[in-house]
Amino acid sequence: MKRKWQLLSLLLVAVLLFAACGGTTTETTETTETTETTETTETTETTPATTTTADGRTNSPPTDNILRTNNSSEPGSLDPAKAQGTHDSWTLDHIFEGLMKYDKEGNVTYGVAKEMTVSDDGLHYTFKLRDDVKWSNGDPVNAHDFEFAWKRLLDPNLAADYAFQGYYLKGGEAYNSVEKPGIYYVKDADGNDTAEVDHEVKYTDADTEGLDIAGKSEEEIAEMVYQKWLAEKREEVGVKATDDYTLEVDLEMPTGYFDQLTAFYSYFPVNKKVVEANPDWAKNADTHVSNGPFFLETWDHDAKLILKKNPNYYNADEIKIDGINMDIIASEDTTWQKFAGGEYDLAVSLPQSVVAKLNTDKDPEFIIGANIGVYYYNLNGTKEVFKNPNIRKAFAYSLDRDIICNKIAQGGQMPALGVIPPGLPDDQGKDFRETQGNFIEYNPDKAKEFLAKGLEETGLTIDALNGSVLLYNTSEAHKKIAQVAQQMWKENLGVDIRLENVDFQVKLDREKAGDFDISRGGWVGDYADPMTILDLWFSTSAFNDVKYNNPKYDELITRAKNSNDQKVRMDAMKEAEKILMEDMPIVPVYYYTQPFVVKSYVKGVYKPILNYPTMIYAEIER
Repeated sequence: MKRKWQLLSLLLVAVLLFAACGGTTTETTETTETTETTETTETTETTPATTTTADGRTNSPPTDNILRTNNSSEPGSLDPAKAQGTHDSWTLDHIFEGLMKYDKEGNVTYGVAKEMTVSDDGLHYTFKLRDDVKWSNGDPVNAHDFEFAWKRLLDPNLAADYAFQGYYLKGGEAYNSVEKPGIYYVKDADGNDTAEVDHEVKYTDADTEGLDIAGKSEEEIAEMVYQKWLAEKREEVGVKATDDYTLEVDLEMPTGYFDQLTAFYSYFPVNKKVVEANPDWAKNADTHVSNGPFFLETWDHDAKLILKKNPNYYNADEIKIDGINMDIIASEDTTWQKFAGGEYDLAVSLPQSVVAKLNTDKDPEFIIGANIGVYYYNLNGTKEVFKNPNIRKAFAYSLDRDIICNKIAQGGQMPALGVIPPGLPDDQGKDFRETQGNFIEYNPDKAKEFLAKGLEETGLTIDALNGSVLLYNTSEAHKKIAQVAQQMWKENLGVDIRLENVDFQVKLDREKAGDFDISRGGWVGDYADPMTILDLWFSTSAFNDVKYNNPKYDELITRAKNSNDQKVRMDAMKEAEKILMEDMPIVPVYYYTQPFVVKSYVKGVYKPILNYPTMIYAEIER
C-alpha cells in the first residue's frame, strides 16, 4: 500500500519567533506581509516617481522591472552538485527547481513533481513529474535528468563536498566510496602524500572477469577494474527513471524529511545532454542551462550576475519581474549605501550599526528573517594547541555571547549555548533546544581553570597559543565579532590571537585544506531536523573542517540516521550533542537570524526558514 503525500508546513508559526539576546524579544516572523500579490495597472511606460524617506533614503523603483540586489561573494560554483554555500545557493534557488520547492508562504510544495507517493515503510518514493517543464535552452526536463544528476552528485570522480547528502539513497555511500586499486598514503597538513601507508585497495581475479586485460599494464588494469566497480555500484544507487516522467527512489533508511531534501540544491536536476557534452557547462553564462523561473544571462566574474525571466518556465505567468541583477560586492557599507541611495531594491548584507538602528527604529523596510543556523568558530583539531578538549573549552567559556549579540551583531541573534538552534521539534513536538538545555556559559574563572588543566595535560604554555590566527571572510560584521572575541580571549585567558580576513571562497578552500588555526564557521540548515547540523562533525563529513573524530559520536549519528523511530532518533541526537559539547571541537557563538531590507514598492518577497529571501514571486509597484 502507498499513501498519498499531503502538503505540510515546515514548522508552526511559533517556531518562527526568535528571542533576541539578553532577554529582549524581537519578533522575527516570516515576511508574510510581503507575500500577497497586488494587482496593479500597466504602467511600464511611465517613469516611476522617485521619493525620499524622512531619514534621507531614496526610493526609486527601477524602470526596467529588474529587481536589484547584491550577492556578497563570487559564487564558488553554479553547478548544483558542486555548490557548497549561500553565496552559491541564493542564485541556484532562483535559476533551478527541484522535485519539490518552497511556495509563497515558505512551505514545501510540488515543483517539477506533480505527485509523490511513499511506501508504508518509508523506504520507497515514486515521483510523477510534470510533462510541461523545460530547460532554459528549450529541452524538456525529464526523470532521466534527475537520475543522472543524483548519481553524478555521488560520483567519486566529481568529489562533490555535498555528496554525503546523497547517502540517503540506497547504495549512495557505497557508490561514492569506490576507490581505484592502489596504495593510499597518509596526507600531511598541505594535502601531500607522506611515506606512511594509510590503506591499500586490491582487486582479485574475479574483478577482472569480462575485462580484456591481455597485454595491459598494472595501471591500465587498475583503471579498468575501477571503471567496472564504478559501473556496478552506480547501477545499484536507489534512483531510477522508469519512463520520461516517473522517478522511482529507494532509500537506505526511512527519512521523514526527504521531501525537503528534494527542494535542496544538491538534489536539483541538471541537463544530462548538456553536461555530458561540456564538463565546464556551469562556469559561464553562455553555456549555463537551468530549469527554474530565471536563467543566468550574464556572469561577469567577481562583479555581477544577471538573471533573466525564463520564458520556458512552466509557471512563467506567476513571475512578475523580468529579472534580477546581483552585484558581487563584499562591503556591507557599500551595499547599504546603494540601498539607501535607491540603487538596490533589496539587500541582505548590512553593517551591524545599520541593523541596530533599523531594529531600534522598527523601520518598515527592515525585516529580521527567521533562520535555522549557528555561527561558530572552528578550532583546528590537527593543530597541537587545539588537540586538548580542556583548552578548547577554555575558548568557549571565555566568550560573552550576550555582548556579542546585543552590542555587536544586534540583529535579534540568540547566544548559542549548544549547537542546535531553536525552531526544530523533537519527538514530543517540543523545541529540541529547550528540552536539551544549555551546555556552555560565560564564566571567565571556569575558562581559566579549563586552560590551566589543558596546558598541564599537554605540557604546553600560553606562548604556544599566542600568535594563533583567527581566519574570517571579508565582512565588517565578521571583523567586529572577531575583534571582540580576540579581546575576550586576551582579557580572560591571556592569549594573544591574530586576525586574518580573506575572500569567502578562499576561506572555504583553506578550511578544506586544514590551513587555519581558528576560523569563522557558520551553517544554515538544509532541512528541518537537528541532523542538518549534527552530521557536520561526523568523522568522514566533507564539512568536518576541524577533523573531529569520536567513534561514540559517529555511532549515535549513525543510529539516528538508521532509525524510523523518532524517539530513538531524537534520543541519539541529544546524546550526540552532549558529547560534542563536552569535546568542544567548535565554539558556538550565536544562533542566526537574517536581517534584510526591502523597499516598500517591492511586494511578494518571502523568507523561508531554511533559505535566503526568495525573489521568485516579487513584484515592483509603480
